[in-house]
Amino acid sequence: MKIDGFFRQFPDIDPEETQEWIDSLEAVVDFRGEARARFLVRALLSRARELGVGYPPTVSTPYVNTIPAEEQAWFPGDEYLEKRMRRLIRWNAAVMVVKANKAVEGIGGHLSTFASSAAQYEVGFNHFFRGKAEGQPGDHVYIQGHAAPGIYARAFLERRLDEEHLDNFRRELSPKGLSSYPHPRLMPDFWEYPTVSMGLGPIASIYQARFNRYLHNRGLDDTAESRVWCFIGDGECDEPETLGSISLAAREQLDNLIWVVNCNLQRLDGPVRGNGKIIQELEAVFRGAGWNVIKVVWGWGWDELVANDVDGVLVEKMNETVDGAYQRLKSLPGAQIREEFFGPDPRLRRMVEHLTDRQLEKLPRGGHDYKKLYAAYKAATEQIGAPTVILAKTIKGWTLGPDIEGRNATHQIKKMSNEQFRHLRERLSLEEDIPEELLEDGRELPYCRFARDAPEFQYMMDRRKALNGMLPFRTVRVRRKIELPDPSIYDEFYEGTGTHEVSTTTAFVRLLRGLARDKDFGERVVPIVPDEARTFGMDGLFRELKIYASGGQKYEPIDAALLLSYKESQDGQILEEGITEAGSMCSFIASGTSYADRGVMTVPFFTFYSMFGFQRVGDLIWQAADARARGFLMGGTAGRTTLAGEGLQHQDGHSLILASTNPAVVSYDPAFAYEIAVIVEHGLHRMCIDQDDVIFYITIYNENYAQPPMPDGVTDGIVNGMYRFAEAPEGMDHQATVLFSGPSHGAARWARNELADRYGVGAELWSVTSYGRLRDDAIAVERWNRLHPDRAPRIPLVTERLGAVDGPVVAVTDYMRAVPDQVARWIPGPYTSLGTDGFGRSDAREDLRRFYEVNGPNVVVAVLSQLAGTGGVDQGAVAEAIDRYSVDPDAVEPWRVDG
Repeated sequence: MKIDGFFRQFPDIDPEETQEWIDSLEAVVDFRGEARARFLVRALLSRARELGVGYPPTVSTPYVNTIPAEEQAWFPGDEYLEKRMRRLIRWNAAVMVVKANKAVEGIGGHLSTFASSAAQYEVGFNHFFRGKAEGQPGDHVYIQGHAAPGIYARAFLERRLDEEHLDNFRRELSPKGLSSYPHPRLMPDFWEYPTVSMGLGPIASIYQARFNRYLHNRGLDDTAESRVWCFIGDGECDEPETLGSISLAAREQLDNLIWVVNCNLQRLDGPVRGNGKIIQELEAVFRGAGWNVIKVVWGWGWDELVANDVDGVLVEKMNETVDGAYQRLKSLPGAQIREEFFGPDPRLRRMVEHLTDRQLEKLPRGGHDYKKLYAAYKAATEQIGAPTVILAKTIKGWTLGPDIEGRNATHQIKKMSNEQFRHLRERLSLEEDIPEELLEDGRELPYCRFARDAPEFQYMMDRRKALNGMLPFRTVRVRRKIELPDPSIYDEFYEGTGTHEVSTTTAFVRLLRGLARDKDFGERVVPIVPDEARTFGMDGLFRELKIYASGGQKYEPIDAALLLSYKESQDGQILEEGITEAGSMCSFIASGTSYADRGVMTVPFFTFYSMFGFQRVGDLIWQAADARARGFLMGGTAGRTTLAGEGLQHQDGHSLILASTNPAVVSYDPAFAYEIAVIVEHGLHRMCIDQDDVIFYITIYNENYAQPPMPDGVTDGIVNGMYRFAEAPEGMDHQATVLFSGPSHGAARWARNELADRYGVGAELWSVTSYGRLRDDAIAVERWNRLHPDRAPRIPLVTERLGAVDGPVVAVTDYMRAVPDQVARWIPGPYTSLGTDGFGRSDAREDLRRFYEVNGPNVVVAVLSQLAGTGGVDQGAVAEAIDRYSVDPDAVEPWRVDG
C-alpha cells in the first residue's frame, strides 16, 4: 500500500487495520466497480460528519439534485394558475423583442436568456421576493440584464406597463420607452440595480448583503428580514468579478445572500464548458469557498429513474457525460436519445423501456421544474450561517422551438417567424388566448394578458400583496432623516495652517474625522478604503472609529499599547476592504444607494490610489452612476510628480480625464485645504438636501506645504471651478495670467515672483478647482446661444472671468495637458498649457517637475514665450530665461514612448 506524502506525516497506530480498510476498498473496486466504491466512500464521509469526526465535506457531489424527491418541501401555490401566468409572460417577452426588431432593424434584445430562466424568476416573484410597500425596504433582487424582456412582460400582466411601453422596448427616447437593460438612471421608478455589465451585479450583491449587516450591526437600520437575491448566467461566472469575492460572503456568514445561477450550459457564442461540466465546476468552487450549494439538475421526470438506479449506472452516465454532449442530446429525437445516452449499457436501456421516444425527448431539466425550484429556494431561505448558491440546469431558449432551443447561436437570435410563433403558442397551450387569425402574415403580433377579474390576475396580485408589493420597484423615501453636519466643522480649514506644513490628504483626513464626530451627521459617514489606510494617514482613525468586523476583534493586536493601534469592532465604522478596489467600489455603491433601497441615507467616502480608481474599476464607477449612487471618491496620492519613490504604474496623470467621461461625476482638483472643505460642504448639500444623484471625485495629494487661509468671497468660485487667488503685482510693463490646480500652485507662485522681479511681467494667479465644471458651463452656454438666436448671447464663466485680463494665459497642472485644454477654446487671448503627459517616473519631486516641464522656470519661459509671440517682450528675454534656469530645449519630450 502506498500512502501519499500528506498522510505519511500522521502516525498510523494500527497499520494492520489500515491495510484491511484499504484491501476492502480495492475489493469493491475490483468486483463492484468504481461507482460503488465512490458511493461507499461518500457514505463513510457523510457518517463521519454525523459522528462529529470533523472531516471536511467534499467539494463535488454526483451530478444529481441536492434535494432528493422525497425531501422536497411541499409546494403551497396553485400550479395551474402559476403555469398560466408563466406562459403569458413567456409569450409577451418574445413578442416584445421580435416587434422591436421589426420596428427598428437591428435594435436588438434577447429572447433566449429569459426563456431559460422564466421559472426561476416566477417562483421568486410568487413566493419569495419581498417588496417595498408601506415604507419597508424588502429584498434586494439583482436581475440578470439579458432577462429584462421577461420582467417587462410580467409588469405588463400586472398592468404596471401598457402595450405602448412594450412597443417601445429599447426605444428609450420615447415618452413610454423601456430601457434595454436594468438601468435605474433611465427608469428610476422601476429598476434598482444595474446588472448587464456582466460580473458587476454578482460582486455588488455580495457587498450589498455585507453592507446590510454593517447597517444592522451599527444600529442604523434593521436589515434582519431583507435578503439579497442575485441571478447570474453560468457563462457570466467566467468574469473575474463574479467569483472573485465569494470567499468574503462565506467568511462573513452572509446567510442573507442567495445566488441563482442559470446553468443553460451556453455562453453568448456557444458552450460554456463543452468538454466539461460547468455545474460540477461551480459546485466545487462554491463549496470550496464555504457556500451552501443546492443543485437543481433534473426535473420531476427523472425522479423515478434515479430511484430505480440500484446499480448506480444512471448516475455514472450522468457524471461522465459532458455539457457539449448534453446540449446535442437536447436537439435529438427520442429514438436517438435512447440509443446514444441509454443504449450502450443494457441496464440503462432497460430503465427506460416503459418510456416512449416522445417522453424521452421531454425529460425535463431541473431549472424548468417549478416544484424543485421552490424546494431549493425554500431551503436557501432557511440556511443559517452561510450564503447559498442554487445551480439550476436549463435549456437556453426553452419553449422557443427547435430552431432556437439550445442552439449555439440562440443568444443572437432576435427574430421569429409567424410559423415559429404558432409553434410557441401550441407549446404554451395558448390557442384559446391567441386566435389563429391574430397570427396571419402581415398582422401585428398580439400581446396577451388577463382581464382584471380573471383568476390568474387576482392570484398574481394577491401573491404580490402577500409579499408586500411590486418588484422591481425603485422609490426614494426617507425612513430616517439625515441632518447636515455643524458648519463649524469647516472653520479650521478656512483659517489655514500658518507656517505648519501639511498635505491636502492630511487635511481631508482631519475633515473626515470631524464629520464622523458630528453628533447628528457622524454616524452616516461611511469611510471606505482598500488596504491603503496607512498610506493616506488614516491609521489615526482606527482606534476612534474602529474597523468594521462582523464578529468583532477576537485577538489582541500587536500594537494594542500604541495610540494608533489596529482596532476592529462589530459596530466599527471604517470599511477596510483589503486589496480590492472592486470590492471597495461595491461597498461605495451599497452605501451610496442606501438612501433609496433602504430609505436610510449614508454618505460613503472611498479613498483610493487615484491611479487605481477610474483606471482599474471605471466600469464599477459607471455602474454606481447608473445606480444613482451618491458619495465622494477621494483620489489619494494624486498627480504624476507628488508621489515620491513610485513609478510608471503608480503615478496618476489622467484620472481627471477618465472621470470626465462619466456624466454623473463632478471632478475637482483642489490645491488647498480650504478648497476641499468648501467642495465637501457643497457636495453634502447637493446629495443630502438637494437630493442630487451625483458623485464627487476629489483629488488629494501627499506633498506637504503651508495651507493658506481662505480669501474672502471665493466660495462660489471654488464650487463653480475657478477664482482669482492673487492679483497681479502693480506697476508692471506687461500682463499675464497663470492658472494652477493642485500642487502646481507652487510653480505658479514662484513664477509670479520671478516674472515681476526679473522681467517686469505682472501675472495674476487663478486657482482652477475644476476644469470639468468650467467646460460643462461653457458647453451649456454655447448650446443656449445656438438655440436662442433672438436673445442676447451669454458668456461662459471661464471667458467672463479671464476676459478682463490683458496678456496671455498659461495653465500648469500635475495632470495631462488634456485636463486644462478642456477649456482652451473659450479662453480669450493666447493660451498654452503645461502638464505631465507621458508615463510616470520615480524620482524626486523637483526633478520630476523639471522633466515634465511643469516647474516654476518652465512657467516663466511659457509666459515669456507667449508675450514674445504677441510682441510684448523681445525674443531675447525668452532665450535668456531658458539659459538662466537651465531649461534644456533639446531634451526628449516626456510623453514620447520611443525616446
